[in-house]
Amino acid sequence: MTFITTDDGTEIYFRDWGSRDAQPIMFHHGWPLSADDWDAQMLYFHSQGFRVIASDRRGHGRSSQTSIGHDMDHYASDASAVAEHLDLRNAIHIGHSTGGGQVARYVARHGQPQGRVAKAVLVSAVPPIMVKSDSNPEGTPIEVFDGFRSALAANRAEFFQAVASGPFYGFNRDGATPSRPVIDNWWRQGMMGSALAHYEGIKAFSETDQTDDLRAISVPVLVLQGDDDQVVPYKDAAVKQAELLQNATLKIYEGYPHGMLTTHADVINPDILAFIRG
Repeated sequence: MTFITTDDGTEIYFRDWGSRDAQPIMFHHGWPLSADDWDAQMLYFHSQGFRVIASDRRGHGRSSQTSIGHDMDHYASDASAVAEHLDLRNAIHIGHSTGGGQVARYVARHGQPQGRVAKAVLVSAVPPIMVKSDSNPEGTPIEVFDGFRSALAANRAEFFQAVASGPFYGFNRDGATPSRPVIDNWWRQGMMGSALAHYEGIKAFSETDQTDDLRAISVPVLVLQGDDDQVVPYKDAAVKQAELLQNATLKIYEGYPHGMLTTHADVINPDILAFIRG
């Protein structure tokens, strides 16, 4: 396995497949998962001739279970450390859910100023901000996120089973056919990580205001989300992202869930490929 060590001593795991001469695509996973959540995309884009990279966020997967830095600034800084270590240039950065917030902050504060980024893709991503406030009256009430924290602290294993078997993939919808292997794989990835990182990460993905990050991004960005996303409401996320970004392409998928990269990879992957090559 391959790791880099950040300035604060955290070890970040990453995988790197493909020719060093190929255009790189770096994938940024959602909460509370790992680089493994990108298997379908990494295999697909590797087969299309790209160099594909994915890392485990600090406290997640195989990276250090550190007690510090579970916030969007550190997430982006860690991603930058991987990109700089590998000297990724002309790169595409693709982020799902919390990983979309990581991409937005990385591109705005690191990748774009360094001239390393060609394009970005935000999939079911959390920016600009999820939590409800006076300045964001359409957001999700803080009590919802407090409920996440309480459920995680009480029994993380049960909570993760409930999320994966219910709203994440839309398996709780009438007529849905739940996939036990998909549920188990989500649970496996979550349980690999640190309970502390997952607990503190709820604040990071729900309360971080990334309005300025989105406004600062000038590279082309593809914004994708399903209109049946039960985790991140698309009108508060994808629609607002497209309005704030300077150069956005927005696509909303009818009936697709939050975890559509898994349930509808056969549709999403070619759409992303067309954007990259367009």
